[in-house]
Amino acid sequence: MRELPGAHVLQTWEWGEFKRETSRWAPLRLAFERRGRVVAMASVLTRRLGPLKVMYVSKGPALDYADTELAAQALGKLEARAKNLGVVWLKIDPDVVAATGMPGSADDHSDGAGRAVNRLLRGRGWRFSDAQVQFRNTLTIDLNRSEDEILAAMSGNTRRKIRVASKKGVFMRPASIEDLPLLYRLYQITGERDKFLIRPFEYYRGAWEAFMRARLAQAFIAEYEGKAIAHVILFHFGRKCWYFYGASANEERARMPNYLLQWEAIKWAKAQGYASYDMWGAPDNFDASDGLWGVYQFKRGFRGQVTRHIGAWDFVSHPTLYYIYQQAAPKFLSAI
Repeated sequence: MRELPGAHVLQTWEWGEFKRETSRWAPLRLAFERRGRVVAMASVLTRRLGPLKVMYVSKGPALDYADTELAAQALGKLEARAKNLGVVWLKIDPDVVAATGMPGSADDHSDGAGRAVNRLLRGRGWRFSDAQVQFRNTLTIDLNRSEDEILAAMSGNTRRKIRVASKKGVFMRPASIEDLPLLYRLYQITGERDKFLIRPFEYYRGAWEAFMRARLAQAFIAEYEGKAIAHVILFHFGRKCWYFYGASANEERARMPNYLLQWEAIKWAKAQGYASYDMWGAPDNFDASDGLWGVYQFKRGFRGQVTRHIGAWDFVSHPTLYYIYQQAAPKFLSAI
């Protein structure tokens, strides 16, 4: 899996086990071979939602989508399994780029491979999903540059805030498994302040600890005078590192710890040999009406490339049941 094009941390064995333990998803791992060599893989999650059964391949399957024959074969196998199991729908959201740049801007460039995958899915009867589980858009920072080049590309305001944190006594340290309660407390504070719902500690500990032990996650804590004031939690796999979680205390925010944390995280990912740093989430609509606009304003200062993916697509085995599911979707989506 690690070496396949489009390899994603949400397709790992560890993620499947985490979803089994916390959300009652049953993972099934499939490998597709060609002439004795594995050329595609899919971690398929299946579960019941009330009387219905659904399947989800989160950020997969992983394969070279430029090879349309391979993509069609892998999709065919997944479609057949969905029909045999009688699921209402099979959802995929592979890490396939649809376009880069802000929509409608001078740097808005459609991706030919992404267009080809969209045509393939439509031609096989797949539907662009009304229920997008993962972020469709994100910002990615190319780590195949020197640290000086990455820093110079950032906005002047972001570079200034990184320097502010350094000058105002913010100290950075790696976090360990023993720090998980502290990481969660900071996350709780952030959720209360920014009004987003968070799950119980056991849920996050299940993910953070499992991935740390597997060396697929790394956390950093920002401290001032010995007190933790912010953190980031990175997941990493294949050729990419993702900024999955971030949090900060209500105190000492003027010391700009989040800016220094991001810079240290970027440098760490580069030092580990990753090719890309994914800031994990950008608006669907690039204007102030989108709920991610405020977070995007922070992220855009690091001057990552706006990257828009093809999003989630549904293969519908039973149209009538699919319609029933859509009516009840708000109740079910939190279980994904």
